Amino acid sequence: MKDCGKHGHCHRHKLYKRIFYCLLGFVILVLFVVLVIWLVLRPTKPKFYLQDATVFAFNRSGDSTNLLTTTIQVTISTRNPNDRIGIYYDKLDVYAAYKYQQITVATAIPPTYQGHNDVTIWSPFLYGVNVPVAPYLAISLGQDQNAGVMLLHVKIDGRLRWKVGTWTSGGYHVFITCPALLTFNGAKGGDPSGGYYSPVIKFQQVSTCTVDV
Repeated sequence: MKDCGKHGHCHRHKLYKRIFYCLLGFVILVLFVVLVIWLVLRPTKPKFYLQDATVFAFNRSGDSTNLLTTTIQVTISTRNPNDRIGIYYDKLDVYAAYKYQQITVATAIPPTYQGHNDVTIWSPFLYGVNVPVAPYLAISLGQDQNAGVMLLHVKIDGRLRWKVGTWTSGGYHVFITCPALLTFNGAKGGDPSGGYYSPVIKFQQVSTCTVDV
């Protein structure tokens, strides 16, 4: 039989175990309540749409350097479809890509809170100055320019948090891709390679974006 000694060592040991199990049970209960609330509310991913894309400059060098200079303004709208859940957009970086290659630097959108069923609209400018492109992409760019139609993708990379009442979740990575089919509405001009078009190039219709959270 275990000897507890004269100083109540066994009594203290049992007390510590009871306190530990009580705390563990409380933590499990809180996590269970949060899980039940989360499952009942069932948060839905935000909806993103590309409403407009205007290309003010699209200058491709015709030599072996294959450099691309681009200025694009895009209008992006997002809607929170949840009735009881708000969304914190802590970080959103927007950039343009052509055939999986980034052709502009990322433009940061200020942190935003979006309430229940709210709609938010951003119109950032995207810039790329003398961005090197792979030789095969330069060839594809030239072919698209000659055809007068080009498919770009506006991408958004960032983090968001869900807000339910006074509780706010941890951060989640969000990645959005918006296709933009551009039509060249002008004659070639600028450099001899025909890499520059004027006037501005317009995106013709609203595009639904894919959202991964």
